[in-house]
Formats: sequence, structure tokens, C-alpha cells
Amino acid sequence: MISPATLHRWAYALLFAAIAALVVFLRILPTGGSAGGWPPPDFIVLAGFAWVVQRPDFVPVLLFAALLVVTELLFLRPPGVASGLAVIGLEAIRARAGLLRERGFLSEWITVGVILALMLLAERILLAVFFVDQPGFALVALGYFVNILAYPAVAALSVWGLRVRRLAPGEHASEVRLV
Repeated sequence: MISPATLHRWAYALLFAAIAALVVFLRILPTGGSAGGWPPPDFIVLAGFAWVVQRPDFVPVLLFAALLVVTELLFLRPPGVASGLAVIGLEAIRARAGLLRERGFLSEWITVGVILALMLLAERILLAVFFVDQPGFALVALGYFVNILAYPAVAALSVWGLRVRRLAPGEHASEVRLV
């Protein structure tokens, strides 16, 4: 029989996958919006970062990587570059999750911003080394700032809406209710 804690973790992993599928579905809908507007935030990466800060066991790295590779293929981006860097960023946040929870949200937000900036810089360098066409820097910088501004909303929705909360001292994962 599966333990309640394991079932709880996998239920949230499936919820994460369902949210990612919904985000992809909404982005590929032909809504008639004009091209050249504001780039949308990368909700899958932001949600992964927000969830890992609160509960590192809710976002399996292989699921996160697979979802990002699928989105890169669907959106016709160079496969593996941004997703690989996002996995590295996710694991960097996972390694600092306990410290980030202790220091508060501002520290978490700054850390996510720095990691997103490093991911952007590394992606630009990698694509330049291999002579892959890149969007203009202004568009990429605008996307970065949109992600930074969207992170508090994604983190708040994760904590208050989806109840992705860290365990209280002495609490077991089996005692926490699902959404």
C-alpha cells in the first residue's frame, strides 16, 4: 500500500503537470491577440521555483524537465537550452529552499530574480556560441522583467490558492490536506 505522504507528493506533482498543461493550452489558443505585445511570463518555471521553495518534494526534477522540453518543442524554441538552464536554476533554488523560507519573501524574490538573470545570460551566451538566431535583447529583457513582476502573484497563488505550504515543525506530510 502507498503511504499517505507519498500519495500526497504525487498528487501535487500531478497537479503541477496539469497546471503546466493548462498553461500550454492557453498559450496555443488562437485568441486573436496581436503579435509584438508583451511577452507572457513563463508560468511553468515560476511555479516550479515557487513550489520548490515551499515544498522541494512536490516538483520532481524529471517531471519539470520533461514539461519544459515539451513546451520548447511546442513553441518551436531550441530544445534543451532553456529547459536545461531552468533545471539547473530549479536545483539551485532547491539547495537553498530552507534558507529562503527562513529569510522571508523578499530574499526569495531577489534570489529568483538573480537566478532568472543568470539563466537569461547563460542562454544568450550558449545560443551565440552555436550561432542560433535569437530574439532582440529588448524583448528578452522585457520578458525577464515580466517574469520578475509575475513571480509574487505566482508564489501567492501557489501558497494561498493551491496550498503549497511548507511543513510546520513536527508536522508530517500525511497530515496535510490536499487542495
